[in-house]
Amino acid sequence: MNQFANIFRIPELRRRIVFTLAMLAVYRMGIFVTTPGVNRTAMRQIVQQSGGFLGMFNLFSGGALEQLSIFALGIMPYVSASIIFQLMSVVVKPLEELRKEGEAGQRKINQYTRYGTVVLSAVQATGIALWLEGLNSSSQFGDVVRDPGWTFRIMTIISMTTGTAFIMWLGEQITERGIGNGISLIIFSGIVADLPDAVTQTWQQITIGQIQPVHLLMVTAIAVAVIGTIIFFERGQRRIPIMYARRSVGRRMETAPTAATTQHLPLRVNGAGVIPPIFASSLLMFPQTLANLNIPGMQTLQDALSPGTWQFNVVYVALIIFFAFFYTAVTFQPVELADSLKKQNAFIPQVRPGKATAEFIDFVVTRITVGGALYMAVVCLIPSLLVSWFNVPFFFGGTSVMIVVGVALDTVQQVESHLITRNYEGLTGPGGPRIRGRRG
Repeated sequence: MNQFANIFRIPELRRRIVFTLAMLAVYRMGIFVTTPGVNRTAMRQIVQQSGGFLGMFNLFSGGALEQLSIFALGIMPYVSASIIFQLMSVVVKPLEELRKEGEAGQRKINQYTRYGTVVLSAVQATGIALWLEGLNSSSQFGDVVRDPGWTFRIMTIISMTTGTAFIMWLGEQITERGIGNGISLIIFSGIVADLPDAVTQTWQQITIGQIQPVHLLMVTAIAVAVIGTIIFFERGQRRIPIMYARRSVGRRMETAPTAATTQHLPLRVNGAGVIPPIFASSLLMFPQTLANLNIPGMQTLQDALSPGTWQFNVVYVALIIFFAFFYTAVTFQPVELADSLKKQNAFIPQVRPGKATAEFIDFVVTRITVGGALYMAVVCLIPSLLVSWFNVPFFFGGTSVMIVVGVALDTVQQVESHLITRNYEGLTGPGGPRIRGRRG
């Protein structure tokens, strides 16, 4: 307990944690601010009855969709804009040059991403407004929109676009002044907030006999195994040994650092973290927005990609694998790393410095990314299998648990880093293993 008590002895760390919790509390309170002119009760019943796509959208919005909140779009427009600009930074020359400028260029790209988020939010809000009006004629729970028309549509667009922009601002404030990655923590808080409802639903299904105790034990065992697998892979590393050339210091030769110090280049098995499943989920939700705008063919595409179908699973796995390789390629630059090692007079044993080192590192990263991508694909398929086999809520295992565990590891690792840099014991105590997040 002394390790946890140390957290509150560091004023800066205490302020960061309190600020993070306060911002997440503001986000959770905003979930219950309803968009003007809608029937929240009817919408909640529609979402609970439909499941599938609506259930997934509601999950990533933290329950805001069933509340028809101003936060109903969640953070997904920002994620989609990030995908677009990261793709464009590879193929569009001006953006590629900005990316190579370092921190200043990245700030400019982030600014473009914010503008893109506002545009995508307005488009998606328009689609939701039209979709909500269409529910009036098909809903058995009463009218969802009390007064359809352009007044309602404009109010919905303004409310939801502003809500998404505010969530984006909250995430950036948490990243800058709090603990952890703000965007990931917002998604994390939405999932965790819905877990008690999932447990309650599961217990109700057990009491009425829809889930057998044997199945519940099997699901619990699978969930524990999934959590253990996620922790194993998220902390997994391939360590490449690094040696330093001898250099002249006055009249003597020495190594930098000393020969007694063992140096390694740690390469994470899952270098992309939870980004691939989040990106994949965001893209799979986008056809529904286009279908709401009555774009030809989009409704057929959305029906084919309904969660739980084999088509959805195949496309989902393909997108996860693609984004695992893509995000790793964008964020990890072997050439720059090889140049950095060369400037430090460091080298990999039996590998020539420069181009050969970059090719070797790229080869190793590609190999371990194959394992990381397959691990993510298998873990993220588990919810669909549990739903179809045991009829349990979506929250057990898979994407949601991967996000929760991954974000928790990152956050705890940052807390431990603050403790150790200020000469306090880490969370594992003296001599204990260092907690490593994805950025370890």
